[in-house]
Amino acid sequence: MAENQQDTAEATTGADAAPQVGIIAQYVKDLSFENPNAPHSLQNAAATQPRIEVNVNVGVRRMGEDAYEVDLRIEAIARQEAQKAFQVELLYSGLFALKNVPEEALEPFLLVEAPRMLFPFARRIIADSTRDGGFPPLLLDPIDFAALYLQQRQQQGPGADLTSGDVAGNA
Repeated sequence: MAENQQDTAEATTGADAAPQVGIIAQYVKDLSFENPNAPHSLQNAAATQPRIEVNVNVGVRRMGEDAYEVDLRIEAIARQEAQKAFQVELLYSGLFALKNVPEEALEPFLLVEAPRMLFPFARRIIADSTRDGGFPPLLLDPIDFAALYLQQRQQQGPGADLTSGDVAGNA
């Protein structure tokens, strides 16, 4: 019986050392939709295809010993001819609990996997905002956060801590 208790204690200790990741919360921190030339921009919306520029940034902040806030900032600007049709900006965040994650896996998780988990929700908010603003929904293409991370890693150099700032990219 004493052996079973010892085996159980060792198994529990081993499980506690395994990496654990969880999403505590996800939330909209800031959302802005501008339609500066309405109603003119809405009358011309079907006539010409707008040029759309999308910028994406990922930021990370340590919130506690095992908690990190990951910010996914998406800005999209649509232009028809020389005028701005609309501009939508979203700051969508998630609070992640990370326990027993090796140091070398921390940055890739926070800058690749965490934004990848947040993106579908942010994409939906962008689509709903543009639709509610009178335009066809803007359905963002999937974003390769790993490529953005690798690009930023090459620009910053191997010793840089990317979790203290933003990883930026154009989609």
